[in-house]
Amino acid sequence: MDYKSSLIQDGNPMENLEKQLICPICLEMFTKPVVILPCQHNLCRKCANDIFQAANPYWTSRGSSVSMSGGRFRCPSCRHEVIMDRHGVYGLQRNLLVENIIDIYCLTCEVPTCSMCKVFGAHKACEVAPLQNVFQGQKTELSNCISMLVAGNDRVQTIITQLEESCRITKENSHHVKEELSQKFDVLYAILDEKKSELLQRITVEQEEKLNFIEALIQQYREQLDKSTKLVETAIQSLDEPGGATFLLSAKQLIKSIVEASKGCQLGKTEQGFESMDYFTLDLEYIADTLRAIDFGTDEEEEEVTEEEEQDEESTEGKEEGHQ
Repeated sequence: MDYKSSLIQDGNPMENLEKQLICPICLEMFTKPVVILPCQHNLCRKCANDIFQAANPYWTSRGSSVSMSGGRFRCPSCRHEVIMDRHGVYGLQRNLLVENIIDIYCLTCEVPTCSMCKVFGAHKACEVAPLQNVFQGQKTELSNCISMLVAGNDRVQTIITQLEESCRITKENSHHVKEELSQKFDVLYAILDEKKSELLQRITVEQEEKLNFIEALIQQYREQLDKSTKLVETAIQSLDEPGGATFLLSAKQLIKSIVEASKGCQLGKTEQGFESMDYFTLDLEYIADTLRAIDFGTDEEEEEVTEEEEQDEESTEGKEEGHQ
């Protein structure tokens, strides 16, 4: 059934026209180019080529150095067998009438339409334009959008590069301040170790002096004890002397020696609390508080306080000189 006879037989020409403009393969409005089969049915060339390739999988494509006599497939609308020559689907005639009918675009509904629909159908109140013009306009707009997006991507890449550079610089700066901080604490550690060694040495010196004094006293008392012990033994032996004359001669000297030995008990002694080392106690709580208060920016704050104190002192001195 051709185009005109189908319109006459159908009671609704516009509805039938819309059906005539729908491809039976993709079920969309025909896309150019539109080929007309020997049975007078129409297909999009792409759709026709798809079913032809499916029916003739070994057919050599157009432009190949090897050619065949052709192929065949059945019309999807009437099942009529269509025999192709060596050009395949490209040997079919184009249906320029259908192409011209569908070659407009409804701007209001944003869909392809046909001239008949614009004049008599659902799009008669819509604004339309040639499909090629809309195609070129949309293509230009899409190209502009692509250019805009590419430019935006370039800006984003630039920002990413800047941020990556910021990361690198941040890492370098962090490494630098970490090393500087470690060096400052190493100096503090060295000062503390040096001061610790100094104070421990002072305690050791004091300890040795006291121990030497005590050991010297012990030695003196031991010597005195040895002398007294020997003197006691001699005195006891004298008591055993039977003769009076002999005893009298030794007793006088023994008594004198005992009296002198008793005076020797008055040797040096340690004072009360001599053993104490409490005066070496340190109150480091304020230093510990200072260490705990160490934080970034404290040096600058201390410098500012020092400058303010100096300014106050200069101001006070200036007032005093003014009074004089």
